[in-house]
Amino acid sequence: MATDNPPAFEPTSIELQSVADSTITAVSLYSTRAEVTRLFKFTVQTGQNQVNISGLPNVLEAESLKVEGRGAATIHDVTLSMAEKLRSRSSPRLQELLIMQEGKADDLARCQQALSSVKQYLGSLTVQHLAPSQLEEVLQQSETTGARLDARKVELMRELQRISADIESERAQIEISPGQNKLRNKAAIGVFAESAGDVEIALVYAVPFASWTAFYDIRVNMDTKESPVTIMYKAAVQQNTGESWENVPLQLETATPTFGIDVPLLVPWNLDIYQPPPTVIVPVPTRAHYSGAPVIIQSRSHSRRSRSRSRHRRHSVSSSSDAPMPIPMRIVESAVTSTGNVSATFRVPGLVSIPCDGAAHNFTIVELHPQAAMSWVAVPRREAKTHLTAHITNVSEYTLLSGAANVYVDGSFIARSAVPTVSPQENFDCPLGLDPSIRISYHPVAKKLSQSGFYKKNAMHVFTQRITIHNTKNVAVEQVKIVDQIPSSRNAQIKVKLVQPALALDEDTVKRAEVRKTDAAVKVGAGIVARWDGGDEADRRVSWTCAVPAQGKINLSLEWTVTVSPANAQVIGL
Repeated sequence: MATDNPPAFEPTSIELQSVADSTITAVSLYSTRAEVTRLFKFTVQTGQNQVNISGLPNVLEAESLKVEGRGAATIHDVTLSMAEKLRSRSSPRLQELLIMQEGKADDLARCQQALSSVKQYLGSLTVQHLAPSQLEEVLQQSETTGARLDARKVELMRELQRISADIESERAQIEISPGQNKLRNKAAIGVFAESAGDVEIALVYAVPFASWTAFYDIRVNMDTKESPVTIMYKAAVQQNTGESWENVPLQLETATPTFGIDVPLLVPWNLDIYQPPPTVIVPVPTRAHYSGAPVIIQSRSHSRRSRSRSRHRRHSVSSSSDAPMPIPMRIVESAVTSTGNVSATFRVPGLVSIPCDGAAHNFTIVELHPQAAMSWVAVPRREAKTHLTAHITNVSEYTLLSGAANVYVDGSFIARSAVPTVSPQENFDCPLGLDPSIRISYHPVAKKLSQSGFYKKNAMHVFTQRITIHNTKNVAVEQVKIVDQIPSSRNAQIKVKLVQPALALDEDTVKRAEVRKTDAAVKVGAGIVARWDGGDEADRRVSWTCAVPAQGKINLSLEWTVTVSPANAQVIGL
């Protein structure tokens, strides 16, 4: 009696294509790579199912691949393999067109040969072969034959052009694009289902060749004092991973992802007593001009540090008692030091599409309205231009990453600047370029000379410098800073004294650093305060902080004296 054997168990095979049969539900983009989540929906049969997903990126990092199942099924195993490189294909239509092209090319060659034969025949005719009465008939027949062959030649050339165009079109349809060879990874997933039904599988994997950088548009409205600065926080995204991201939710990460679960190992940490390398003392012959001290030469077995030190001290002579003590070497564990602890996550609004082209695609993350205090600085002695700077405080919940910034003032592009890494509630200074609406006039200096003394004449030079600030804006401006300077004496025969503004300075008895600590600002007019402006003792800078009304002007005056004794002494730099 024959025994019935149960049929061999064959798992149900399910073939899926990554791009066509799934959607990207999330992309987390880091500085050097991206984490992509693809969701597949399909139907499984009861029992074992073998799900083969093809068309995954070649650059997919195998150690990052994760598979998450959703539904009444269990994932058993996951393997990743690479398919062979796709080759150029052919088609019956292409073969037919190529045969037609070859046939028409042969017809054209025969037509051209016939034309050439007609020309050769006419060139070979002489009076010996042809009577004059037959010449007209022969020429007429030759002309008719040549015209017919020329028309045939033109027709064949047109047909060849049409066939060539059809061949190019057919090849374009069946050609393997370079992008297809970038998607040759294949994932095989074993799925066991207790009952037939629909399930979902999410593939999460990391791919390199994807990055993003922050950049900004800083827009300044000079006609308002309330929120004069707007920062457009933007991201430049580029990816060349092999697959395009179509209508995906994009999340930008500043942290660096780590894939892997291995625990780091400690290396042995040993202690020992430092042993200086042996030395060889070579006696040097004594000469009249030489002390006769021995020269110390280290052996070849000395350490790298000793070898470097000996290179610097070779040819030097010292006694053994005066030789420097060797410095023992320490064993230092290598470590990775982070240059910052900024970690933030940004979500780009809506869904975005980023093709696989390696080009930068720009997206706006958020529009920020920080607190900003505007200030103007001018150094008219060097140039009569006013530099605008914004002291910006990040009052948002977003961390500003370092990046380039395009600066626009009143709608006009002014300059390119840079934004440092700024955490919430931190601030930074942002140069905004030149502001032509604050005009500075640096008038010619006025000079007076007088002499005093009976026996020993002294010469006193009085200098007066006037500065005019004109605000052409329709709003008043504050914090306009004007910086100028007076000379500094480097000779006891020259005395320099500041007269206006009346800032205290007794350079004979008080050091410059002490003066800055004790000096108070001096109010020299409505909304105008003068003070010493830092620098060292040789840099006698004076600054005014001014408030200038709308369409208004203010005048500043800097006056100082230079006393020279004797009067006929020649002063350099005056």
